[in-house]
Amino acid sequence: MENESPYPNLDLLIHGYFNQDFDLWGDNVQEIISCFKEENDQTLHTLITGEIDRFKRDHSANLDEYFEEKYGFYVDPEPWGYTIASFLDELKRLLSE
Repeated sequence: MENESPYPNLDLLIHGYFNQDFDLWGDNVQEIISCFKEENDQTLHTLITGEIDRFKRDHSANLDEYFEEKYGFYVDPEPWGYTIASFLDELKRLLSE
């Protein structure tokens, strides 16, 4: 498949939990990730944290632009008080707890 994402697990998290219906899972990032963690196993949490590291490394020169292109339709971290980098760091931290 030519359009296969290099970040399928991160896609799953963002597309599935940070979409227009995010409030079904919580009112803030912590609540949403808590719900995600309850519904998914630790292996997936670990895969996503690795993909976050790779995402940040692969796009360090254009992180904001690439995140907006890839996930901007689903989530805007700014209203929650995050930059793109701090949002990804927060996801990683919460998934690792």
